[in-house]
Amino acid sequence: MSADAQLHFSFDHRPAMGQEDFLVAPCNEQAVKWIDSWPDWPGPALCLHGPTGCGKTHLAHVWQARSDAVMLETREIAGRTPDDLLGGATCCILENADGDADHPALLHLYNVVAERRGHLLLTAERPPARWSVTLNDLRSRLTAASAAQIGKPDEALVGAVMIKLFADRQIVIGKDVLVYLVMRIERSFEAARQVVDAVDSAALASQRRLTVPLARDVLRRLGMA
Repeated sequence: MSADAQLHFSFDHRPAMGQEDFLVAPCNEQAVKWIDSWPDWPGPALCLHGPTGCGKTHLAHVWQARSDAVMLETREIAGRTPDDLLGGATCCILENADGDADHPALLHLYNVVAERRGHLLLTAERPPARWSVTLNDLRSRLTAASAAQIGKPDEALVGAVMIKLFADRQIVIGKDVLVYLVMRIERSFEAARQVVDAVDSAALASQRRLTVPLARDVLRRLGMA
């Protein structure tokens, strides 16, 4: 992708995780449509799946703000009852659901959410059909759940995220610096945040302008150059 193509883009914005924005792009637009269609989901569960850093947790926070869902990590459900996990909530987010889960606890949680006519949002790297689930009842529920894939962000989306992160710090990043960074970092929101934090800190510490040489120094220190 050319430098101009990377820097001429337009994305829809929506609130996510406090002051950050969730940017809607081709890699996540189907998942966004599913979140927007809530509560009219065809079943009790939806799985958002995709690689690390693609924005699953951001989108889960968007849904949490709308649904008042309880957000849990998979490791937190082991040996706990749904009443303990949910309290009075009807909706729940389970992060990293394809990890090492307590499957009986997950089945019980799913059933109680369904009984309360609520919804369960799962995030994972793989779709439920590819999880290692030995409980037949749980496997049938998970494979029947709706699923939406989120792809890795492209250069344009990573650039848009970096512009937003710099703007949050009241920094206007030059086109040359942005292109330099976007073409060298991993295509993930996590990497974008890490680099913006490091560049901002380096500029403040050295009292230097945000230039390509400064960006190069930061990437070298981060092992990205």
